[in-house]
Amino acid sequence: MRRLILFALLAAPLVAEVSEVRFPLGAGGVGFLPLLVMQKYGLIEKYAKAAGVTVKVRWINIGGPSVMNDALLSGSADFIAAGPPAFLTLWDRTITSAKVKGVAAMTSLPMYLNTRSQRLKKLDDITDHDRIAVTSIKVSIPSLVMQMYARRRYGPSDVDHFDKYTVTMTHPDGVIALLSGSGAIDAHFTSPPFAQRELKDPHIHTILTTDEVLGGSTTFTMVSTTTRFYDQNPKICGAVLKALAEANRRIMSDKKTAAEILLASTGGEKGFSVGEIVEVLNDPHVKFTTTPENTMKYATFMHDVGSIKNRPVSWRDLFFPDIRKAPGS
Repeated sequence: MRRLILFALLAAPLVAEVSEVRFPLGAGGVGFLPLLVMQKYGLIEKYAKAAGVTVKVRWINIGGPSVMNDALLSGSADFIAAGPPAFLTLWDRTITSAKVKGVAAMTSLPMYLNTRSQRLKKLDDITDHDRIAVTSIKVSIPSLVMQMYARRRYGPSDVDHFDKYTVTMTHPDGVIALLSGSGAIDAHFTSPPFAQRELKDPHIHTILTTDEVLGGSTTFTMVSTTTRFYDQNPKICGAVLKALAEANRRIMSDKKTAAEILLASTGGEKGFSVGEIVEVLNDPHVKFTTTPENTMKYATFMHDVGSIKNRPVSWRDLFFPDIRKAPGS
C-alpha cells in the first residue's frame, strides 16, 4: 500500500498549471507590436491548447517599466515586457528571491537621437543650454546609452556627463515639442515610429543611434517572468515563446495588417497612417526576433557603474532554458 501511495504521488503533477494568464500590453509603439498580434489572434491560447492546457489570457492596459516590474513582483501580472535596463534591474534585485528571468527577446531596433539644431552635429556638441527629451532619466535605454558614450569619451569618472541635459517626456510629447520648435527641448532620443515621424521634417537630423554605441543590433523589448511561475507552468511558458515567434512571423509576412493592428490600439501611435507604420516595419534595422541581442553589453556596463550588484557570466544566465540554444548575445 505504501508503495502504491508513493507511486501515485510521484506520478501526479505537483502543481496544476494556471487557468488564467495576466499579461500587460506595455508602453505601446512598434516595440510592443508582437503583444498586440498575440492578443488579436489568441496565440498563447492556441499553443497552450496544443500542449494540453486550457488557459485564458487577460491582457492588462498598463505600461512603463516601473509599473510592470511592480505588477510582476506583487503577483498581479504573470509576464511583463520591457527593455533590457529595466529587466536587468529586476533580475539583479530578485536574484535571491523571485529570480526573474527572460523568456525571450521580442524586438530589436535602434533608438534615434534627433535634433532640429543645426549647431548639434554630434552628442559632444550638447551644452548647458540644450535639453534632451528621454522617457526616463538615468534608467531608460537612451540614458544608459549616453552614459556608455560618456564613459568611452570622458572616462569612468564622468559617466553621468549627459544626465544633467536630459528631461522626462513621453515619446508623443517629445515629437510635438521637437517639431514645434518651441524651444522646450533641443533634441529627442526616441524609438520607431516616433523617430521616423520627426525625420520627415527637413529641419530634423539624427546625431546618434543606440546601434552605433552598442556596436550592432540590440534587443529593445523582451518578455520575462518569475522562476516560480516558470517552474509551475512550463507548458504555458513554452506556449508564450511559440506565440511570440508566430507573432513575429505574422508581422513580417503581412506588414499592412500588422500596421493596422498597431493603429487600432490605444497607444501613442494616434495620428500615424498605415503607410507610415509599414515604412517603419520595412526598415531593415527594425527586427522582430526572440533571440536576445547585445543584452550582455547592457549587463556588463550596468555592473561596472554600480547600477546592478550581480554580473551574469553569459546572456544565458539571464534567460530560462527554452531560449538558450539561440545565437544570442
